[in-house]
Amino acid sequence: MKRRNFLRAAVIGAGVTAFGNTLSRSALAAPAQNGPSPYGPLQPADANGIQLPAGFTSRVIARSGRRVAGTGYTWHAAPDGGAVFADGEGPTAGWIYVSNSEITPGGGAGAVRFDASGAITDAYRVLDGTRQNCAGGAMPWRTWLSCEEIDGGYVYECDPNGPASKAVRRPAMGRFKHEAAAADPVRKVVYLTEDVSDGCFYRFVPTTWGDLSAGTLQVLVAGSATSGTFRWATVPDPDGSPTPTRRQVSGAKRFNGGEGLHYANDTAWFTTKGDNRVWQLDLTRDTYELAYDDSLVDPGQPPLTGVDNVTGSSYGDLYVAEDGGNMEICVITPDDIVAPFLRIVGHDRSEICGPAFTPAGDRLYFSSQRGTSGWSSGGITYEVRGPFRT
Repeated sequence: MKRRNFLRAAVIGAGVTAFGNTLSRSALAAPAQNGPSPYGPLQPADANGIQLPAGFTSRVIARSGRRVAGTGYTWHAAPDGGAVFADGEGPTAGWIYVSNSEITPGGGAGAVRFDASGAITDAYRVLDGTRQNCAGGAMPWRTWLSCEEIDGGYVYECDPNGPASKAVRRPAMGRFKHEAAAADPVRKVVYLTEDVSDGCFYRFVPTTWGDLSAGTLQVLVAGSATSGTFRWATVPDPDGSPTPTRRQVSGAKRFNGGEGLHYANDTAWFTTKGDNRVWQLDLTRDTYELAYDDSLVDPGQPPLTGVDNVTGSSYGDLYVAEDGGNMEICVITPDDIVAPFLRIVGHDRSEICGPAFTPAGDRLYFSSQRGTSGWSSGGITYEVRGPFRT
């Protein structure tokens, strides 16, 4: 396939997720192949059971069922998708990490607030009374979209500052088995993935940018190949009843279990767990192709399996978390190399969720959804700090 590049773009906009909109195309030859990590080999597991490259350290931020240190908030079960929001401006600004809870009933989302030094200063709920909140996405106007991964699920728009009562249901964005969301400020749309084996890829076109209360839901239409051109078609009934949204438009392209989603500078990347692929949409040319496919890795065994949540850095690296596999977060570099960045030991019945960078790009947050116990009540949320490429 034609070679593509991630451009190492400067950070644009302040106060959204850490580097949520800074990746762009630079010579990503699709699909990426095995190679050495830019950070070097993984070292023996640290005291938290995490294998990291030399120079990186980890700490536990929160554990499900226990109070977050120094706060009165009990961390939620099954922490899943997450994002980081800047909290203030300038050198004294801290940040907020928002995390979903993938349980039913209960669900919702919580948050941890940090000061500029990284010390925890508060923790609280931002969403209550929902079901199976899996992934989501940060909006440029500084809200968190929390998505229900159930048939007929909704998207909820939340304030990362809380309280939970400020969260608003957004039915115009469609009722289906939602997974992730990502804003495209250039085309003024929000992209959405669907977690079913014959799912679709959507975009929501708000009537007014910044207001998700009304708009048009559209679905990607393309052929059955792994690359080609695409177009958008309007979903006649976003409510999805009695006909599911994915079955309303002839020619809608099917994706096997849509998961994580990341947008940056005219490109969207999303993962499909059913076939262990990372897809790449060129939104200026309306083309799509594979950025990674574990069945096409050569030589050797694929390092990345069970693809799930994804985020990106200002340098141009993608970080893809595994649901199962070796319990790794793998990096896909601008040089088309895929390699493990970290591995969690002893969490064989868990999955890695919610990777997100701080505004400075020197800390990465993520969770092991079920920890070492294999139960939703055993979730652990971590911070990794070190010399990330920026």
